[in-house]
Amino acid sequence: MHWPSVLAAGVMAANAHAAFDWKQLPAIPDREGFAGSFAGTSGGVLLVAGGANFPDKRPWEGGTKIWYDRVFALDPSTELRAGAWRDAGELPAANGYGASVQLDDGVLFIGGGDAKRNFAEVWLVKWDGRSAKFEAWPALPKPLAMCAGARAGRTVFVAGGLDRPDATQAQRVFFALDLDHREKGWRELPPWPGAERMLATAGASGGDFFLFSGAKLIVGADGKTSREWLRDAYRYTPGKGWKQIAHLPRVAVAAPSPAGVAGGKLLVIGGDDGAQVSVAPTAHKGFPRDVLAYDPAADAWARAGEVPFSLVTTTLATWRGQMVVPGGEQRPGVRSTAVWAMEVK
Repeated sequence: MHWPSVLAAGVMAANAHAAFDWKQLPAIPDREGFAGSFAGTSGGVLLVAGGANFPDKRPWEGGTKIWYDRVFALDPSTELRAGAWRDAGELPAANGYGASVQLDDGVLFIGGGDAKRNFAEVWLVKWDGRSAKFEAWPALPKPLAMCAGARAGRTVFVAGGLDRPDATQAQRVFFALDLDHREKGWRELPPWPGAERMLATAGASGGDFFLFSGAKLIVGADGKTSREWLRDAYRYTPGKGWKQIAHLPRVAVAAPSPAGVAGGKLLVIGGDDGAQVSVAPTAHKGFPRDVLAYDPAADAWARAGEVPFSLVTTTLATWRGQMVVPGGEQRPGVRSTAVWAMEVK
């Protein structure tokens, strides 16, 4: 499937003649699929781990959400064969909805949680040729799930999230880890000048960190928690601090994170716009499929075509020159085993 040309919209001018092709890689080997999985690469192998689903009944049928510790690996030599994924070990604990940040020698799995608690642990995950190995790195200053993380230059940044599964307020926290001095641990930096949030999309460009959209939690008079859908966006420049940037054209909660990068633009793919928040789950038509492209130089957004899938609460990984979206939530309570990849030609 090809994206429409984005030249007329002024998007990706540097790659005006590029074609964007989406293809499906072998599906995740699970009946239901997962939302909130970690993903990244090591040793040329694509790793997908953890996440949660409803294996027996949907949530509106009284189903129980289950978290997993399974790790899957896709080797490039076998990627086109059916059933090419292989078991690659287990997470230190069942976990989901943390942040995945790609490094040169592996991928960081940051935070996350399960039904009872959220985690502060951080793991560097490497492929040893047979399985995924986990090396403990400095823990976050506090537990965080549904946070947004990305690497900008030689620093890993993490923003927002929830400190507990039953939290009624999202976090307005911003942490940084210097990859050249990780023995010093995470530093807490001043947060962005906007509302606290969870399920935002992180991004990185030119050494700067970006924070897009997300949701704020609100407790009503009846004691029930609801979401305020956020469309604002922020840019953090080391040494200079935060700056509010152009609002997104629409809300994009829980879009694949971190944002993709193409032609110097940051791509927010799909996400939940909140338009169907009052729709019965069985009548939900899926999440938006349009791609929002942000130009850091112009501080401007444009729509850059559509994708052939509707997936939120998932990770975007970069593997063999492709952006990869491995599974996620295709409708409320319904997961997907599909793994989509896009290569810029």
